[in-house]
Amino acid sequence: MTESVQPPVSTAIIVKDRKVLMARRRQPEGKLLWAFPGGGIEAGESPEEAAVREVAEEVGLEVAAVQVLGDRVHPQSGVHMTYVACQVIAGEASVVDEEELAEVVWLEHSEIPEYVPWGLFDKVQAYLDEVLVAA
Repeated sequence: MTESVQPPVSTAIIVKDRKVLMARRRQPEGKLLWAFPGGGIEAGESPEEAAVREVAEEVGLEVAAVQVLGDRVHPQSGVHMTYVACQVIAGEASVVDEEELAEVVWLEHSEIPEYVPWGLFDKVQAYLDEVLVAA
């Protein structure tokens, strides 16, 4: 029995001016509609390199990977995910990959539950609690 194995995914957690960037997919993945920019990790690529590349391809931002926040098998999609905190170097976020994304938005901490009602990965939530709420 052969299963199609989805490649691991790297996701960028991008914070700027006390807001975090999320993107709305054109097609929901299960009940996932809003997500952090990211995509499949290519052969020979680190999760950090994949996050930086995917952000440029999807939303047109130049970012630098700051730290890996953690990884897990996503409970909704079953895909192995790595979450990478990134900082903006240059550019303005917009929908570059129009096949995958419908819109991008910068969310305040209090708005996240409206977009992700079942909650975020605990390590991502802890990071955002720290960087979005800290004085």
